[in-house]
Amino acid sequence: MKLSQQDILKLKVPTIVLIVVVVLMALLVWWSEYHKLETKNRLQIQKEQLMQAEQRFRTSGQEKETIIKYLPEYQRLIDIGFIGQEKRLEWVDGLRRIHKDRKLFNISYSINPQETYTIGILPNLGGFTLNRSVMKLELSMLHEGDLVTLIDELRAEQGSPFIVRDCEITRIAAAKPNSFAPNMLGKCEIDWLTLREPVKLGALTP
Repeated sequence: MKLSQQDILKLKVPTIVLIVVVVLMALLVWWSEYHKLETKNRLQIQKEQLMQAEQRFRTSGQEKETIIKYLPEYQRLIDIGFIGQEKRLEWVDGLRRIHKDRKLFNISYSINPQETYTIGILPNLGGFTLNRSVMKLELSMLHEGDLVTLIDELRAEQGSPFIVRDCEITRIAAAKPNSFAPNMLGKCEIDWLTLREPVKLGALTP
């Protein structure tokens, strides 16, 4: 059947309408799928945010319990001088008191500048920095017990922890036997330890 020019003109409008409808239907389907996918993605993001919020809430609760549990001990370490600034004056005052109370012979000392210290058994300090200040001691002694007394008294009096790294005892050749005079010299190196808190950027001042 052959279409005439008039028939073609009559079909032109319905054809155009059909094409427009098909395009609109395709766009509608695409928009529906896109909107569905977008909604799904937003829902997934909201679920993840909710899970993160719940995790932060649980973590904050655990952190609060940890702080409450360990705060007294943490404060005690600050009070004794282990956490925070080193207390050199207190170390020296302690030496002077022990020297006077125990009636020891001459004591001389020197303290090196503070330096960062690393201990293999403490690889992770949670942001804290371990420092040490090396004190060199020389003690004139009547016998070895004087050195033991000095170290024990330092441990008892000073809250700040220290490590006796090395000690050497030598006899004074010129000393007279059985006389109440120093006949030994003790030399020790002591590491005074201090823990520094992590630096908080918000607390810095220009």
